[in-house]
Amino acid sequence: MDGPEAALRGFHVHIYFDPHELAAAQEFATRAKARFGCSVGHFHTRPVGPHPRGSCQLTLSPEQFGQFVRWAPSARGELTLFAHGLSGDDLADHSRHVIWFGQSEPLDLSIFG
Repeated sequence: MDGPEAALRGFHVHIYFDPHELAAAQEFATRAKARFGCSVGHFHTRPVGPHPRGSCQLTLSPEQFGQFVRWAPSARGELTLFAHGLSGDDLADHSRHVIWFGQSEPLDLSIFG
């Protein structure tokens, strides 16, 4: 594969949640893991890295992500999902190679400075 798409070796999907949404986020992650076989990271109840609130990271291959994007818009309920490619350039991955499911939120990109 040639071109920019060849540089994305996978995707992270961050499930954003507030404290009262923790159970919904956990349930969404469980369903995603069962359906796609993706790995599920730690549930951070406070902002971590560039993320503005609690989050949990799903890691998907390009093939899994292609299926995930057809499922997630209706499966996410009221949760916001931030998805980004994995190119090795953290700033570009969090600013250019992004897809939002739900309303976008401001990220703290200064950490990639």
